[in-house]
Amino acid sequence: METSQVVFFDRDGIVNRRIEGGYVRTPDEFIFCEGFFPLFRWVKDAGFRAIIVSNQQGVAKGIMTDRQLWALTEWMQSRIEERTGSRFDDVYYCTELDSLQSRCRKPQPTMLLEALAKWNGDASSSWMIGDMPSDVEAAVKAGVRAILVGPYAPEDTPAAFAVVPDLASCLDVLRRAVEA
Repeated sequence: METSQVVFFDRDGIVNRRIEGGYVRTPDEFIFCEGFFPLFRWVKDAGFRAIIVSNQQGVAKGIMTDRQLWALTEWMQSRIEERTGSRFDDVYYCTELDSLQSRCRKPQPTMLLEALAKWNGDASSSWMIGDMPSDVEAAVKAGVRAILVGPYAPEDTPAAFAVVPDLASCLDVLRRAVEA
């Protein structure tokens, strides 16, 4: 089986706008981030697998059900397909509460490692795009390069391949790194 290159996407803050102190529960609350569609289209056109890895503890907190989370995911996938002609290849959610005992919550690399195993992914040529330092930490633990998006300084997260202010800049970094 041929190995694949993967771009992992955090969901809230990368695919859709994060609700500070809350949870995206419905299509009305799901607003795609500026720059997401060109980034996603480039990732798919470049031959990468596109996989979401996202902590979603709102399920464990009882704010939404697992069924509601997956219905929202299907709605998201349909909107992405309408705009780009593609969908995410896979979606991994960790719905556990944030605790030291969590098996899969980022910064644990569990979701990335499971996806790499399932899709025969080559960690060294794969990427993680996230908006939290825990995304970078999970990527590094999995052997994947990470791009941190948001109001960070490079010294905040020295393990990141790059720290960029927005998704357009993320696309520039990814494009240059892949084409180098």
